[in-house]
Amino acid sequence: MPQEYVIFLLDDGVYPDSLNQNRFYKKIPQNAIFEQICMDATLNCDQREAVNTLSGPLLVLAGAGSGKTRVVTVRIAKLIDTGISPRRILAMTFTNKAAQEMQKRIASMISTHRENQPEISTFHSLCVRILRRQIHNLGYPNNFSILDASDQNSICRKVLREIRVSDASLKPRDLLYHIGQWKSRGISPKIATRDADTDREHLAAVAFRRYQDELTRCGTVDFDDLLLLTSVLFRDYPEVRENEADRFDHILVDEYQDTNDIQYSIVKSLSQKHRNLCVVGDDDQSIYGFRGSDVRHILNFASDWPGAKTIRLEANYRSTEAILEVSNRLIRFNANRYDKVLKAARAGGQKPRIEQFGDEEHESKQVVTSIRRDLESNGRQPSDIAILFRTNEQPRLFETELRKFDIPYVLLGSHSFYDRKEIKDLVAYLRVIHHADDEPSMRRIINNPPRGISANSVSALVEIATQRGVSLWQVMLDNEALQTLKVPARMSIRNFIETIRSLQQTFSENLELSTFHSFLSAIQYKKEVLRNSEDEAETEQRWASVEEMANVFGAYLGRKRKPTLESFLEEIALAESDFDDDKDDQLDRNAVALLTLHASKGLEFPVVYMVGLEEGLLPHGRAVAAEGPAIDEERRLAYVGVTRAQDELTLSLSLTRRKWGRVQEQNPSRFLFEMIGQADNPHDAVVKRETETTNH
Repeated sequence: MPQEYVIFLLDDGVYPDSLNQNRFYKKIPQNAIFEQICMDATLNCDQREAVNTLSGPLLVLAGAGSGKTRVVTVRIAKLIDTGISPRRILAMTFTNKAAQEMQKRIASMISTHRENQPEISTFHSLCVRILRRQIHNLGYPNNFSILDASDQNSICRKVLREIRVSDASLKPRDLLYHIGQWKSRGISPKIATRDADTDREHLAAVAFRRYQDELTRCGTVDFDDLLLLTSVLFRDYPEVRENEADRFDHILVDEYQDTNDIQYSIVKSLSQKHRNLCVVGDDDQSIYGFRGSDVRHILNFASDWPGAKTIRLEANYRSTEAILEVSNRLIRFNANRYDKVLKAARAGGQKPRIEQFGDEEHESKQVVTSIRRDLESNGRQPSDIAILFRTNEQPRLFETELRKFDIPYVLLGSHSFYDRKEIKDLVAYLRVIHHADDEPSMRRIINNPPRGISANSVSALVEIATQRGVSLWQVMLDNEALQTLKVPARMSIRNFIETIRSLQQTFSENLELSTFHSFLSAIQYKKEVLRNSEDEAETEQRWASVEEMANVFGAYLGRKRKPTLESFLEEIALAESDFDDDKDDQLDRNAVALLTLHASKGLEFPVVYMVGLEEGLLPHGRAVAAEGPAIDEERRLAYVGVTRAQDELTLSLSLTRRKWGRVQEQNPSRFLFEMIGQADNPHDAVVKRETETTNH
């Protein structure tokens, strides 16, 4: 029987990261590939060991710039080479970009039928697929909609208004924060009410219950529910857990240090039976505590999984030796970490500079002056350079200076494509076409473009829906309920229902690009664009967004053999939540990157400026007040920033900074003293005392 896969190698035996059609490749027998890979000089000894450890629990501690993505992808290929069916392998990561990169690399190694690929996805994508199969057990429809942040905010505002809580007591965004924190820890509304301490938490818990009831009534879930409801299914329905776990024989998890409690429990549920779990991560880069991630998951891996093997990847291929000396010195001040030291593959290098300025204005002027000099004299490109900062308020002065000298720059995390009004409107229409009970989407589009259905009419129908415990759509279909409205409103609603039903029929047939154009015509969306534009230029700009949405739809059709509206909406929902996708689009420009230290993770630049290294900024004031683990996370954040630099690193601080209009003196960050060796490491002191006591 012929082999199902074909392995591609360059003629000289070098293993390619991606196929180059202009080079000669040869096909070799499936079982011969790893004999060549493991002799390949591009895999060091530790990487080879990780690739060749194929069973049982495995922790790969992958330091910054140590080539972990290559190890993960080659290890997947090795599993397939040993006879594991690709469909029995699951690899999970945190961003769409990382999942796509992994898929691309594996595709370049092994050619298989499209239906027989490893399952590589984000946690949330995996959970969507599980819930589509299993969510009916929890009383939700299988065609549930996924709310975006705007819809969540609207529901929060609605429930706070219903329980008569003012913005002064609790803002919608603050309620959303509390709900996100509770859900990331698997806390239900009932438990949140019981455990609330302050008056504010009690209000939030009451609103949380109403918020969740509203989602259940509309057959919708929010982004946090994708994980939470999956974990509830696994906890309360053992047969569901067993069925889903039996789909895989090997599980790999990337960036394991970023898992929260629910992700941790999902991984454990899927892996416990076969124990073939490989996790890759770096405790020194655990910086998302504010999102619920817990560094203890990676620190406790060996105790969670008895018999686990640990492999350290300490060779760094990104930064010079001089930069790594600073980063290693800094991170040693954290006590609760694995003992590891990054070793530079690039010897020597320019020592990092520390620059001190009188105030933040001088800091921004001098940093931009230095950048200008680099661009004019040293042949650097703007995209070679990044300015990293701790808080979102810091980049304003740097933007001003960069604009003054016409230096192109991009501020990462700016307005997302999916946040534009036109895109949110179109997505809401598509959600209603797919799942008409999606009330937040229905309320957005019911009179958009205006069709004679007033806000008062909608409110009256929503009140009936709430009393009956059904969706707005169900009430709209009820002629008796419509009798409460005036005749023109009733007629408009009936026409609207016919439009939606017609579009449901259109999208249920074979999807083509023409389907999207028919959709735009049916909803007469050009009228809405014209209504919201002040001039022709704005109309053109807004319509360009609509055109780009058509491009998104066309690209989706090109990727899918069996496209459906449901899977298209899933892709959009997951893309909306993935801040890294927009980050990468923006980095395609040849421009200086301005970004927070959190956003810089996973990136690298030849030249890095880390600004504002002052107590209260880095470490942040909240961490300074809390001390302990909070300072450790801030130190890890500083470590992430330092290890973004490939060739040159400049650390700067201001002696004064304006706060609330007043000039205040600033103290240099403790991390600066640690990096330059002018701070005593308390852990070294403990070891020294213990040694002296023993010797005595």
